[in-house]
Order: sequence, then C-alpha cells, then structure tokens
Amino acid sequence: MSVLGEEVAAGLEFPTGFLWGASTAAFQIEGATTVDGRADSIWDAFCRRPGAVAGGDTGEPAADHYHRFREDVAIMRDLGFGAYRFSIAWSRVRPGGGAANPGGLDFYDRLVDELLENRIRPWATLYHFDLPQALEEKGGWANRDTAYRFAEFAATAAEGLGDRIPFWSTLNEPWCSAFLGYASGIHAPGRQDPVAAAAAAHHLLLAHGLAMPELRRFAPSAQSGITLNLYPVEGPDPEAVRKIDGLQNRLFLDPVLLGRYPEDVLEDLAPFGFPVRDGDLEVISAPIDLLGINYYRGYVVTRSPSVDAEPAGPEWIGAREVRFVPDPHAARTASGWQVEPEKLTGMLLRVHGEYPHIPLYVTENGAAYPDPVTADGAIVDGDRIEFLAAHLRAAHAALARGADLRGFFYWSLLDNFEWAEGYAKRFGLVHVDYETQRRTPKHSAHWYAKVIASNTVP
Repeated sequence: MSVLGEEVAAGLEFPTGFLWGASTAAFQIEGATTVDGRADSIWDAFCRRPGAVAGGDTGEPAADHYHRFREDVAIMRDLGFGAYRFSIAWSRVRPGGGAANPGGLDFYDRLVDELLENRIRPWATLYHFDLPQALEEKGGWANRDTAYRFAEFAATAAEGLGDRIPFWSTLNEPWCSAFLGYASGIHAPGRQDPVAAAAAAHHLLLAHGLAMPELRRFAPSAQSGITLNLYPVEGPDPEAVRKIDGLQNRLFLDPVLLGRYPEDVLEDLAPFGFPVRDGDLEVISAPIDLLGINYYRGYVVTRSPSVDAEPAGPEWIGAREVRFVPDPHAARTASGWQVEPEKLTGMLLRVHGEYPHIPLYVTENGAAYPDPVTADGAIVDGDRIEFLAAHLRAAHAALARGADLRGFFYWSLLDNFEWAEGYAKRFGLVHVDYETQRRTPKHSAHWYAKVIASNTVP
C-alpha cells in the first residue's frame, strides 16, 4: 500500500471531529529574543553557558517564527491542520516575572487572529520550560512563590486571549522542568540539586492548580488542562518498575486526577524533602477538561547489573540503583530513542482504565531523523512517515478499545532548537534552512496532510 497515494483513504478511520495538528514551543521557534520588551528566560541564560548546548547554539533566531508566523500559518492551512498547539513565552508577556508587557502579548494576539482567519483552532500552552531568568534568580521552581507568579501570568494571558483560544494547557512536561532542570542539570536552569528538584515538582503542580481558576475566569468556554510526558515502564524487577513509574508517571497523574500523591513515591522522595502544605492537593486537583499526553518511548528497567544496562541518571532521585535496559534489536530515531508505537496504546488505555474519565489528546509524538535534502530540494523522510503511521495505528488501537482519545498533535511543525541538542536534531514536518529561513514541507508533511483530509491512517 502506498503511503503517499490515495490508498490512505482505505485505512483505519478516526472519529468524526478528531482534532489533527502539530505542536511547537516558544523558545524553540520564535527567535526575536530581545524584541518588544522580552526579557531573558532560563534558556537564554543556559545557552550562554559554555558546553551547555550542542554546538553553542542559542534561541536566536531559531526558526524566526516571531517574524514569519503568517507564512507558518499558511503552511498549516495548506496542509489542512485543524489545530495548532503553541506556547506563550512568559518572558514576553510578563518579562522578569513582573508587570505585564502589552507589546509581548500583542504577538500572540496577532498569531491567534491569523490562525482563526485560516480556520485553525489555537491551543495555547502557558509554560513550556521557559521560566523568566529573574524568577530563577529568586529560587526558580524551588521557590513556592514562583507558583503564584505563574498564576498572575496565566491571568494576563487568558484575559488577553481567552475569548478566542478554545484549548489551554497550563504546563508542558513538568517532569522535565523539575528533574532535568534541577536534578541532572541537562536542561535549564542547569542545577544539580535533588532537594530543589523535589520542591520544583510540587511547585509546578501547585502552579497548575493555581492557574486553573484564572483560565476558568477569563476563558470560561475553553477546555483547559495539563500536558504530561508519560512513559510506560516495565521490566523483570517489580521494585525498579515501581520506582521509575512512580517518579515519571504517578507523581504527576495521581495528584492532578486523584487529589493525592502516591504514598510510596512520597516515601522515595522523603530524603529530599517534599514541601506539601495543607490545602495544596485541593488546589492541584482542581477539575480539568482534558489531559494532554506526550509520548515518545517506553522504559525497561531492572536493578540487576548488566553489561548493556544504563545506570539511572541523577534526574532519577531516589532510584539511583535502577538500570535502564535497551533493546539492541529495536529501531531507533536519530536521538537514539527506541521506536515503540505499541506502548502508546498501552499508556492511553492505562490512563483510561486507572483514572477518572478525562478526554485525552496526544499532544506530542514525533521523531528526529537525518532528513537529507535531495538535489531538487526535496526531503524524502520515509523513516518519519513509518514512525508516524505506526503511532497513529497505535492510537487508533486504543480508540478501538475504548480510550476517549480526541486528537493528535505531531511534534513538531518546524525543525527547531531542540533544547540541549541545539539545532542538531530535526523533528519537523517542515524543513527549515537555518541560514535562509526557507521552509520546505517534507514528504511526511504531505503524507500527514492526506491522513488529515481522509481522517484515516493506512
């Protein structure tokens, strides 16, 4: 069956109204880091550290989306996207975490209007890793006060845009912000302090809970929630599975959806302190309308020494004895990540079966590949098409077994600044020539457009 031909229409059909789109994040694509009153974020500061980011890359100019957003919206329109998930830079809207900056919010005002004029539904994420540097200098996410400053930011963004944005996520992947940012230090702000990491995890969730009433107040007709990066965890050692699943998944799912932290995870984190106050869990578990799930791969773990096993890194606080076991036969992306689409089915069904009913969206799923440009300027990325097709089939399998899955967003719309990897890894459906900023939809973009048009996957 040809993946680029009309045979797509004979594939697996998704429900009517299923939401198709792609995701991006402000720091990864916008550039314009000193324009219209924007102040430094923790990623601006992190990029200035020698050796912190591959190639010494920075967020300037990234994909220059700040100046080229109309071109990017036109590409999405031509591809038939129903929605676009983007993030709002806190350091534009409330530079330094302080007073509101109308000039910064104006950019998102123009972007939202452009999307709506092209019949693309906006999905705004309030926090995608880019804390104002001025707040980091006051303790960052390890400081409880940051959660309250986030609520102020949420109110400003929602008051200005809430009449036109139908979907909101408070946070994107708080696990990464807390543990990669404050424990391993491989993400901004680059700290290696497990006590700060544990505090950050709680304060991020508190920030989510504090932001929800602001979204209800200023965007009452919108559907609002949070986006978590969930990873299926399995292996021969139940204790290793318990620890990693607890830190990766249950630490975030349980307080948001059940109103409590898992007792076993609290015990694991007790040596690092976990600053929960009376009333916090009631705030964190404020009702949400949707759960975004970012899925890239699964984990196989053990505590038994093995030649091939990789010891848990410093981000796995309280689980340093655990080892991750790679599959030497698995296909891998250019990031070295194993390709495991079937585990997406399992994770969607797990959330559907183990937690109260909540509409689910795959808010990120994608892969980096080398993407060589041919002599005629085309990008023939067959590996990405195979990756995307397999994961869409996996999503459909979860739907067929009862999961309330309502949409799928590919990561990412554009090639971009891929955090500590700089510009070395390309995830985009649309190729970006960083020297000229020329956009070229890859073969995967045209394939995805056919899926969207037919609402089916082969």
